[in-house]
Amino acid sequence: MSNWFKRNGIHFAIFGVFLAICFVYFTPAFQGKALNQGDVMRAQATQKEIMDVKEKTGKAPLWTNSMFSGMPAFQVWVPFPSNVTTYVIDVLKTVFPNPVDTVLILLMGTYFLLSVLRLNPWLAAAGAIAFTFSTYNFILIDAGHANQVYAIALFAPLIASIIMAFRGQYLLGSALTAFFLAVEIRSNHIQMTYYLLLALIIYVCIEFYHAFKTKQTKSFFKSFGYLAAAAALAIAVNAGSLWTTYEYGNESIRGKSNLTKNTSEPWNGLSRDYAFQWSQGIGECFTFLVPNAYGGGSRGEAGGTDSKVVKVLQDKGVDAQQAQGFAQQMPSYWGGKPFTEGPTYFGAIVCFLFVFGLLVVKSRLKWWLLGASVLTILLSFGHNFPLLSNLFFDYFPLYNKFRALDSILAIAEMCFPVLGFMAVHEAITTTNKEDALKKLMIAAGITGGICLALWIMPTLFLSFKSPEHEGFVNQLAQAIGGDVPFANTIANALVQDRSTLASHDAIRSLIFIALAFGVLFALLKGKLNATVASIAFLILVTVDLWTVDKRYLKDENFVAKEDVIKPQQREVDGFILRDTDPNFRVFDLAGGDPFSNANTSYFHKSIGGYHAAKLKRYQELIENQFTKSINQDVLDMLNTKYIINNDPKTNAANMQANQTACGNAWFVKSIKYAKNADEEMQAISSFDPKNEAIVDQQYKNMINDKATGVDGAATIKLTSYSPDHLVYQSGSTTDQIAIFSEVFYDKGWKMLIDNEEKPFFRADYLLRAAAIPVGNHKIEFIFHPASYYTGETISLIASVILVLFLFGALYLETKKKAPLINKEA
Repeated sequence: MSNWFKRNGIHFAIFGVFLAICFVYFTPAFQGKALNQGDVMRAQATQKEIMDVKEKTGKAPLWTNSMFSGMPAFQVWVPFPSNVTTYVIDVLKTVFPNPVDTVLILLMGTYFLLSVLRLNPWLAAAGAIAFTFSTYNFILIDAGHANQVYAIALFAPLIASIIMAFRGQYLLGSALTAFFLAVEIRSNHIQMTYYLLLALIIYVCIEFYHAFKTKQTKSFFKSFGYLAAAAALAIAVNAGSLWTTYEYGNESIRGKSNLTKNTSEPWNGLSRDYAFQWSQGIGECFTFLVPNAYGGGSRGEAGGTDSKVVKVLQDKGVDAQQAQGFAQQMPSYWGGKPFTEGPTYFGAIVCFLFVFGLLVVKSRLKWWLLGASVLTILLSFGHNFPLLSNLFFDYFPLYNKFRALDSILAIAEMCFPVLGFMAVHEAITTTNKEDALKKLMIAAGITGGICLALWIMPTLFLSFKSPEHEGFVNQLAQAIGGDVPFANTIANALVQDRSTLASHDAIRSLIFIALAFGVLFALLKGKLNATVASIAFLILVTVDLWTVDKRYLKDENFVAKEDVIKPQQREVDGFILRDTDPNFRVFDLAGGDPFSNANTSYFHKSIGGYHAAKLKRYQELIENQFTKSINQDVLDMLNTKYIINNDPKTNAANMQANQTACGNAWFVKSIKYAKNADEEMQAISSFDPKNEAIVDQQYKNMINDKATGVDGAATIKLTSYSPDHLVYQSGSTTDQIAIFSEVFYDKGWKMLIDNEEKPFFRADYLLRAAAIPVGNHKIEFIFHPASYYTGETISLIASVILVLFLFGALYLETKKKAPLINKEA
């Protein structure tokens, strides 16, 4: 054992370096502080009912009524206790404070990949820092996109494991692939996993071409077979989450449309405009090299001491402090995205090394890294490059299920430093130093030349005016009392400030390129040895990326845990919470758009809410019944007991009780049949929900037309409420048709009458309905989706197999008495 530690001592030392870097950067996290993450706050709001039930009963429900009148909890928060990777993630989160656990996975995972690619340990460590500290990762962390960063963190170790399998380490490579892929899927960000799959398809194609060319197809198919089995095992480990996601996805806004008229929803998947909303501008690629080429983030970075906007305002007589505050509110980002927290900065040194790598690296991996980078960069352009984007959107399976296309740049963000530090390794090992020097000059000329041009004459390449510049000027003019000439003066000053930001960062990037060039030049001239050069790159890359990251994720972003922003309870919230009725809904118009506001869900069961994958039927209901005007009939059928508005005089939230709310369940007097979803939607635009029901004719055989309008004394009421278990008591002297103010979802809900399962159907476009027989009955709705429970059984079996497979492979590997990371594989 002591020999094993001695052989792998360098890896433990580098882990110590990574831990020290994390400690310094995230000192507040180690002091018990937490980030104020907007998306985390929204997640806590949407999860509130789930967590309350879990705390009370010890079991988390699989359904929540806290938003959009009810939806499955699969994409909100659901435990998957049979999945072994759940505990792996939990352990890491317990040992290290947020976000240190994620950052350490990024560091160690990338270090593993670069070690597998046979880079010396210190060079691999430098490359690991280069990928980890790319600004996109840290901006995601600050925003609270925890699952997305976790998925990105698993990219490198997963790729490393696949490479090991293709190099002949079939057992260990496939075992590690199964493990890392299982954790990748469990991170629950299918979009990032999908983008990684696109890159891996390119890699496998290149490997196959090489095997075919060298007549080694037998070895290729053996590796591919092992990896296919590993992938199947990883999918089985995540059977519960994948099955429920697939099942729910078909019913969500990413599934097929129910309407053919009066809808902006596409026939299948997301709308093109919605999916392409966050498209990377073609010119924004300059930010890979120069962080502020496009102004940085939307929150304003142009209010420095030498700001032209500040000077213009002060010349107009505005107080210096007020002028500074006004300038800081100006949008320094001028690209075409709705907003952004910051640029996608790969690093000046990384971009320089990437270009150098294209010239000197001989490995076929270069073509994979280049191909994956080019493809993902082109796809990130979205509506700015429709030729390719539309092709993928229309014809590639699942591609139209995702939005925020610029997130695909995470693939290029990884490929750039991997190829870049492979180039440094090539410089260390090459025997043709003179040729490498010539190519070094070319790489420095290309990247340094771009920086030089952006420093000296930035307006030659960039306009520094957003696509909505004229509209911005008009808005600015209105804000300052209609003075259009002065608004133009301010806008022109802002353009100058943006140009200055780009120019300053261009000279900054040029300096780092010069320093990296100097290290490589000295290395190729024999003035530096490999270890010193590698450590020099580690220091330079850390300084380069660290200083830019601190613009966005800084110590000031951490606060004491008790000061983390939470939804604030208003007076009206307190009043509504005193209502002892266990199940009613609230329509909150006081907090802006009710259908993108998560705060209401923290306190109440909301008609609105915040979620990127709401049910398709509910989205269609929103568009047709709440967009142009608010349909009171629909509010009533959804049991909206309270409506919150802003007082026009005080702007404070006030509340009114909705006296016509239908309640939790009721018997109707008549049925009106609709031929299809379009007719059904049209019918509920104006109807009497308390007395009539609109039902699709496909359910006609489930309805006894004589069961309506006979017993005026019939009753039905909710007697017990849990999000996934509702109990009612009915009483009538004749058969009745009951409408329940609960969202219809037939992928798991079942209805019992006196403990015997009975069918139910959909009414009023969205709600559940059922035929209730004469007499007194106990009616229950129980959410028990087979996709979850059967999926969990599969997951448990697969998890046991994965653990045995992984530890067996590791045991056999250690028997070889080889280093932990075998560079000779």
